[in-house]
Amino acid sequence: MNARILAWAALALLGFGGRTFADTFAVDPAHTSVQFQVRHLFTKVTGRFQMFEGKIVYDEKAPAKTEVQGSIDAASINTSVEKRDNHLRSADFFDVAKFPKITFQSTGVSDVDASGKKGKMTGTLTLHGVSRPVVLDATFLGKGKGPDGKERAGFHGTTTINRKDFGLTWNKALESGGVLVGDEVTIDLDVEGVQEG
Repeated sequence: MNARILAWAALALLGFGGRTFADTFAVDPAHTSVQFQVRHLFTKVTGRFQMFEGKIVYDEKAPAKTEVQGSIDAASINTSVEKRDNHLRSADFFDVAKFPKITFQSTGVSDVDASGKKGKMTGTLTLHGVSRPVVLDATFLGKGKGPDGKERAGFHGTTTINRKDFGLTWNKALESGGVLVGDEVTIDLDVEGVQEG
């Protein structure tokens, strides 16, 4: 056995074979938005959550191994109308007293494009006490040092869910036919993370 084979064997035993160099980024709430849209009558209402946290483990050379976990304070919902926000926090909708957190845990990444910057992220979304699989269209936007000298990275994710799948079934029939609130909710995430370590 020659020296080269011995060297590779030693690296494998030490756990360096096939090693990736992933970075962990903590979500920066000051430069991140968690928004949603849902139909009301004939137009769409946009809302956002103002309190959340999360981590992204990302390696540019192995984007399919990306891991994401996040948590949102459901009571931080804000649609710029206090009466509506209070209704959304009530048992008719999010029931924040009983289900204070909305969480997401990734389970895999597929369909990464040739650039390595776009793909499909699967994961488990837990909302209103119900956990269901979701698929996000995910994009890596780039990374570099911010004004504070810390390495930062940007990501975008979007998906559409049916709120009834999560037990959010409240609605009101309209005299003209149909219902007040749509079932489909589009979720849009613009995330900036700060490298840990």
